[in-house]
Amino acid sequence: MTATERDIRDIGDITEDLIRELLREQHPDLADRPLKLGALGWDNQVWRLGDDLAVRLPWATRSADALLRKEHAWLPLLAPHLPLPIPVPQRLGEPSERFPRPWLVTTWVPGEPADRAPATRAAESAVALAAFLTALHRPAPDGAPAGRDRGGPLADTAEHFTQGLTSATELGLMRDPDAVRAVWEDAAAAPDWAGPRLWLHGDLHPANILTTDGTFSGVIDFGDLFAGDPACDLAAAWILLPDGAVDRFHEAYRPSADAATLRRARGWAVLRALAGIHIADAGVHGRPGGKPTWGPPAHAALRRLTATVHQ
Repeated sequence: MTATERDIRDIGDITEDLIRELLREQHPDLADRPLKLGALGWDNQVWRLGDDLAVRLPWATRSADALLRKEHAWLPLLAPHLPLPIPVPQRLGEPSERFPRPWLVTTWVPGEPADRAPATRAAESAVALAAFLTALHRPAPDGAPAGRDRGGPLADTAEHFTQGLTSATELGLMRDPDAVRAVWEDAAAAPDWAGPRLWLHGDLHPANILTTDGTFSGVIDFGDLFAGDPACDLAAAWILLPDGAVDRFHEAYRPSADAATLRRARGWAVLRALAGIHIADAGVHGRPGGKPTWGPPAHAALRRLTATVHQ
């Protein structure tokens, strides 16, 4: 994502007063509910609306507008089949003179983001994640969206992988770059997905899954929802679960992933971990978009992924 795309601030500040005005204009029955800022995401701001709703407004990337409309179109169809709560769109706010971009009213999903409150109950978390992905990974209809940069062969990400690994190594953030490269190269050499296009979350990093009492309790931000190779989502096992839980996850996921899919999943996990390391480093140094809390799960994932390289 480019700096130009990130630095869109042509709509002015998003404030409580602005949101109330938008609600009064388009959804007046919700305008008097209590309102408070919930989160500043990569694409959207999330404001809690009463006890059970939230307002999501794009505040940066231009692509956020289309992503919100995608969620509005598809999530109400998927949510009833999923065992964990997700933010289900209830109302669509259309662009107006006051706010020239679409916005959503969704259900509120309680819990703490896993980058701040990691899962600690290994078995329960593994089973919960496996159950969620088993339910989500169903064949998608012909009109389902394609992935922006995650729907093709893993080998197509070679340049992105090399840049991420080289940069992390030069910054002193990488303990064993040769082992990381070995994992990714094995994954990129695995046969491509030949099955049906399955529904995927597409962005299962620690800030997009919620925990309560040490296990997963909700999944948020479906802006990257697309249909394709399940390996992209299965990578989450190495990123999100505590030590010793990945095998339990694979046992619980249905249908069981074949060897080639698990190899590709390891490659996607490497890419996700490298991204997390860079985002964490940016946060440590106070750069825009940085989140120091992304570092520990990213480094833990690489440690788990490379452990077998040395055996």
